[in-house]
Amino acid sequence: MTADELGFKLRHVGVAVPALGPATETLSTLFGYRVVSGPFDDPIQKVSVNFLTQSSGDIAEIELIAPLSEDSPIKSMLAKGSGGAYHLCFETTDIEQALIHAKNNGCMIVSQPVPAVAFNGRRIAWIYTPSRQLFELVEAEV
Repeated sequence: MTADELGFKLRHVGVAVPALGPATETLSTLFGYRVVSGPFDDPIQKVSVNFLTQSSGDIAEIELIAPLSEDSPIKSMLAKGSGGAYHLCFETTDIEQALIHAKNNGCMIVSQPVPAVAFNGRRIAWIYTPSRQLFELVEAEV
C-alpha cells in the first residue's frame, strides 16, 4: 500500500514533561491552550497524558506526557535532560499495513499495536525511522 492509501493524518505532537499540571498551566497562560481530553493514566505505556488545543481549528493537538511510574520510559528520558518535543503521532486507516509500509521503508518497529486508554482502546504502535525519529501510529476511528 502507498502512504496515500493508508490515510495518514497528523494527530498530535507529543511533549515529555515531568508533571502534567505545571505544563498544562504554562501552555494555558502563555498560549491560550486548554485541555480537551484527559488526564489519562495508561499502565501499558506507563504514562499519564493530557491533550490540549487552542481552538477547534488546530490542525493537531499537543499531548503532554508525564511518567506514571518509576520505570516509565519518559522518566529516564527526562532524567537525561531530554524533555520537550518527543514524537509526532499519525493516525492511519490500517495500522497493520502502515507497519508493513514503515518496515519496507527502513523503519524499525519499536512496538506492535496495543490498546491505548487515551484513544478509547484504539491501538497504537511505535516506529523509529532511519533518520532517528520516533513516530506513533494510531488507528483511525471507525
